[in-house]
Amino acid sequence: MSIMEYNGASVLAMVGKNCVAIAADRRFGVQALTLGMDFQKIFPMTDKTYLGLAGLATDVVTLSERFRFKVNMYHLSEEREISPKTFAHMVSSTLYEKRFGSYFAEPVIAGVDKLGEPFICSMDTIGCINFAKDFVVAGTASKQMYGMCESLWEPDLEPEDLFETISQALLNSLDRDALSGWGGIVHVITPTEVITRTLKGRMD
Repeated sequence: MSIMEYNGASVLAMVGKNCVAIAADRRFGVQALTLGMDFQKIFPMTDKTYLGLAGLATDVVTLSERFRFKVNMYHLSEEREISPKTFAHMVSSTLYEKRFGSYFAEPVIAGVDKLGEPFICSMDTIGCINFAKDFVVAGTASKQMYGMCESLWEPDLEPEDLFETISQALLNSLDRDALSGWGGIVHVITPTEVITRTLKGRMD
């Protein structure tokens, strides 16, 4: 078993019409043994920028704290909120610093900039950025999520339609993955608000 699959995690982000959504499962396990069903994998970095981390649970916690520190330092020195694109490059350079002994976590970033433009991207463990205009995935159910997203996603979805699409894509992908699941959480980010909902999933 790969170290990336040790705790199990699936994270997904999707673009809508002037909005983005980011979703993840809630399971925390050690291989096939489930230990918890409320593990946080998506972290708010600013009011309009969210970070999802899929991979080894210890590195997920470490990186989330490290990026929270870096965003706070940016806010103090620049006296403004970091934009999603700038934050993505910050994450990328932080991961690339440790390229010879990398963190075992794949980030997914979703946000809306000050002009209301949606932004999503994903990275590998050493910070190579994959920008996208439709959706990005990471984690143990990534193949299943790619298939569901290719089937369900369409351009210019309104926030409620985007929520429905990302929820169906996540839940149906998790049903085909033994290492992630046990419910999900979805954040829909618009220029004016963030809507957070938890999803009930299969508990087996």
